[in-house]
Amino acid sequence: MDCKIVEHYGDLSKTKSGWALEFNLVEWTPDNGKAFTRYDSRHWSPDHSKAGKGVSLTEEELSVLKELAAQS
Repeated sequence: MDCKIVEHYGDLSKTKSGWALEFNLVEWTPDNGKAFTRYDSRHWSPDHSKAGKGVSLTEEELSVLKELAAQS
């Protein structure tokens, strides 16, 4: 599966080695070629050649997360 950062919203944190926990809109393209976008939070290397494990959310899931965060 290939991915491409469509829009970078910001860095949540950065490690001493330069990896950043980023919040982005990412386009994912699986082997079947049917691309889709998700809001995504994961660690990226400084040159974006490597990514760590992360969390991807649909627009609907992001809305629910915003509501949950507002309640706390």
